[in-house]
Amino acid sequence: MFIRRSLAGAAALAMALALVRVVISGQAAAPTGRNVIIFVADGLRPGSVTPEDMPTLAGLRTSGVEFRNSHSLFPTLTMPNASAIGTGLPLSRTGIFGNTVWLRRPGFETGNFNLAPGTPTPFLENDQVLGDLGDHGEIDALARGNFLAIAAAHGYNTAAIGKIGPTGLQRTSALTPAAGAFALSPDTIVVDDASGTGTGAPLPAEIVARFRTEGLAPEAPARNNGFGAASPFNNGFTGDNTRAGTLAADVVQQQWFADAATRVVLPRFEADREKPFALVFWSRDPDGTQHNQGDSLGTLYPGVNGPTSRAALRNVDRSLAQLLRWLDERPAVKANTDVIVTSDHGFATISRREIDRAGHSTVSESARHEYVDPAGRVDAEPGTLPYGFVAIDLALDLRLNLYDPDERVLVGRAPYKRLRLATASWEHPVAGNGLIGDVVQRLDGADAKVIVAANGGSDLLYVPDQSRETVETIVTDLLAHDYTGAVFVADKYGDVPGALRFSAVGLDGAAGVPAPDIIVAFRVFYFDPQNLQTAVQVADTALQEGQGVHGGIGRESTRNTMIAFGPDFEERYVDDAPASNADLVPTLLHVLGVEGTPRGGRVLVEALRGGAKPAVPDRQRLFSSPADGVGSVLLYQWYDGRLYVDEACRPTTCSTQ
Repeated sequence: MFIRRSLAGAAALAMALALVRVVISGQAAAPTGRNVIIFVADGLRPGSVTPEDMPTLAGLRTSGVEFRNSHSLFPTLTMPNASAIGTGLPLSRTGIFGNTVWLRRPGFETGNFNLAPGTPTPFLENDQVLGDLGDHGEIDALARGNFLAIAAAHGYNTAAIGKIGPTGLQRTSALTPAAGAFALSPDTIVVDDASGTGTGAPLPAEIVARFRTEGLAPEAPARNNGFGAASPFNNGFTGDNTRAGTLAADVVQQQWFADAATRVVLPRFEADREKPFALVFWSRDPDGTQHNQGDSLGTLYPGVNGPTSRAALRNVDRSLAQLLRWLDERPAVKANTDVIVTSDHGFATISRREIDRAGHSTVSESARHEYVDPAGRVDAEPGTLPYGFVAIDLALDLRLNLYDPDERVLVGRAPYKRLRLATASWEHPVAGNGLIGDVVQRLDGADAKVIVAANGGSDLLYVPDQSRETVETIVTDLLAHDYTGAVFVADKYGDVPGALRFSAVGLDGAAGVPAPDIIVAFRVFYFDPQNLQTAVQVADTALQEGQGVHGGIGRESTRNTMIAFGPDFEERYVDDAPASNADLVPTLLHVLGVEGTPRGGRVLVEALRGGAKPAVPDRQRLFSSPADGVGSVLLYQWYDGRLYVDEACRPTTCSTQ
């Protein structure tokens, strides 16, 4: 989220915010040979790092550098931030605007992996989907500018281990389609949920042999912890509107990933004494458990602060401790290794009814009806926002039909199922996504009036014919709904009443994946405005009231966890300067002596030994013009030529107001 501010005055600020790329200056130097470990604790909130639940990480926060003014990029979702963590580029360059996006084509339409054409709105946390994107040249910026690719090109051993999706995104060339499967990566080891299954990147024969020598299966275990599909001890069990979700952390799979790192991959790297190494370890917890936790079915308390979520924190801490023990047992390796711990985003408790801490419920039309799933089971009752509520409400507002891009039909003119919106039992999109139009006949959905990609705390909207009139109508309609927080539109539409421009949050630019035309973020409120741990987020999700979510633009989601330690970082230092996930790669390249690479983030010089200490950031607000008396406001910090977004909302509803 980086823009250059005009000096033309406050009245022109909204017009002047424009995305920039920053080139790290300095003379090219030989790489230092420093080892690097990036440990990503998915969805870890700074307030969750306590000596009771995370003693290892709490200790490192004290002994190393604590980035107290840290930021996730908006949309605060896993895949967008994984792209920034992996490249240092803004989302306008990586093209990864959400976990679910519209491709302007059906996925796999060229037969990659021998799959039939699929949805045009795919979920990106999938190795085959990412391989298909790469084969179409839609994520070239990731392939060219990836930190692990740069490290490998400078003689490093490289690996990415952990949660499927963001792990593969750290080295997209390892997901190249070949003869119906994946080609073997020549230089990076990728270990994730799909390892050993045929639907993930293949492991080198030497690594498979090392797994077996260590008594470990080379096939990744599932998230079920060895329990049945509907067991509360199955970490992948989400529950539903009548059954609570999981009561167990992702213990078995997480342990396998930690063992893969410390017993297989790192020993392989240690044996190659001629090369330094770079490792990305992506922990699914606490995110996966916080999403699915069953501590709070149908109620906002304890939400994502209950015993199951805390068990996930301890699970993460054990994995980090295991990695650090491996370093402690090798003092020479430890003395040459920098470690950065980050999280891709924060977290909040889901509301599918309440829109404020006073308990007022939504009066949206979509929430007034009973919904049935494809099996005919009622999965959303009146008073509850259904999955896909944005698509449903916009279809009603525009008086158009709603088609589900994730449900194919074999008869009739439309290739996708038309949903019932005026019957005793309404239907919602199975994955929240929607094609809204009179009759949608194209497989890519491009003949729709508007396309909705549901993403939890925010949704991406696409207007295929690029009609400004349609964009203005949609923004006005969105702001008329009580669940809407802030709305953003692509800069090409100019000033749209009620909305802020994409450039205000660093999203305007060119990328291989089609950019959305509108992004809507949903309402956030706090039971204690001084405590981000109490955040509640309205969310477009299949999960239930009381479970967990992110993706919005409240400070609880933009505030991630960032800690660094090692030979190049200060000790016992609290960094109050703004920092973000896009600053990590520029900082590491600077430490490694790899200069001159175009980036979006800054070098965190104040956190490095002997670095200049930070100045005070410039804190500002940016207001949209109103639409029918309603608008959006952005709270941000300006530092070292870059913008760091704190939050956006309707005026008077931000956490700091």
